[in-house]
Amino acid sequence: MAAKYPHQIEIWKSILSRPQMILAKPAVNLFLLRYLKKFKIRKVNEQLIIHSHLPPLNSKAYGRFINQHLLSKAPRLSHAQVGLTNACPQNCEYCYNKNRTGKTMETDQIIRLIKNLKELGVFWLGFTGGEPLLNKDIVKITESAGDDCALKLFTTGCMLTPQLAKDLQRAGLLYVSISLDHWKEEIHDRVRRYKGAFQTALTAIDIFKNLGNIHVGVSAVLSKKMLENQETEQFLDFLIGLGIHEAWLSETKPSVDKFWNPDLVISEEERVALVALQDRYNQEGKITVNYLGHFEGKEHFGCNAGHKMIYIDAFGEVSPCVFTPMTMGNIKQESIQEIYKRMTSHFPSEESCFINKNYRLLQKYSVDNQPLCLSDSLAMLQEVQFGPYAKFFRLYYGKEKG
Repeated sequence: MAAKYPHQIEIWKSILSRPQMILAKPAVNLFLLRYLKKFKIRKVNEQLIIHSHLPPLNSKAYGRFINQHLLSKAPRLSHAQVGLTNACPQNCEYCYNKNRTGKTMETDQIIRLIKNLKELGVFWLGFTGGEPLLNKDIVKITESAGDDCALKLFTTGCMLTPQLAKDLQRAGLLYVSISLDHWKEEIHDRVRRYKGAFQTALTAIDIFKNLGNIHVGVSAVLSKKMLENQETEQFLDFLIGLGIHEAWLSETKPSVDKFWNPDLVISEEERVALVALQDRYNQEGKITVNYLGHFEGKEHFGCNAGHKMIYIDAFGEVSPCVFTPMTMGNIKQESIQEIYKRMTSHFPSEESCFINKNYRLLQKYSVDNQPLCLSDSLAMLQEVQFGPYAKFFRLYYGKEKG
């Protein structure tokens, strides 16, 4: 898949077509321009794409980001992930959904939820699971989001067919990330505890690449061993060879008991090294590297779990993000508006990852390794010490936290 870069005139035309941006603080606009310069903007199906965690520059969704977030300081969600099912043929050792249970949401509940999330400000929506392709109504659900919300699918590739890929694209899917954690087949299959996981992922990549007009990426979880052995570059070079648009990276998170170990949690030194690695690869332009700790680092936007980001699992339980096994309510019992109001009163934006900092508290309150119930979540939050804002929000609010 050859990289297609838009001419600078197209980029500036897109930016200048939104004159309301001049109403934002000059310091905020300068920050965003400097952030954009760290990426080679790609053109896919006429969409000017920075990376898959933001909507295209020339999309309706980006216009909503400007009007509802950049120019308004009212509390609003920007990003949400929704679990379409908890069923999955794979059994990843680090799976953050491992111990979640309940009655799966019906299709009409999911569609209503998406409408309500957009009313709360969501302009980026991720479909996850389990394996979301196992939801028989995924095309209908995708279509319900409309053309003013950027849609991303996280998938192992299991159950994908060329026809389903085509139907999803026609329904409005813009970004897809196929799970692939290693360049060696035997290691990826072992981590996923599923024989054939590697080949399934490669087949899915080919299906989406052959479809065209869709942004194709890999979603990779970097193990502590990979970081310590400095194997990330070798992995990225392998991904470049696959001809995809993007490598979406995250380190293993301490979301389940097996990883409640300080020796397995990423260090700040390792995070900073990955940030620098991303910037270097993105300047070379062979692939977009989109490391979560770059976007959510203190240098940029920080951790916005429960503040701008939200996760609703397949059973309707609402969590601050996919990596935090705790509930702040269930949409079957309360409105998402009520739950978000409760959540945002406890979750300010801060400069570093919530779960990386607070997994010991999660361990303290966990019972039989199950996600925390609402009362235990609230009790745990009384002990949490939130840090300062990241750089963007210091500029955005014009002050330090407090």
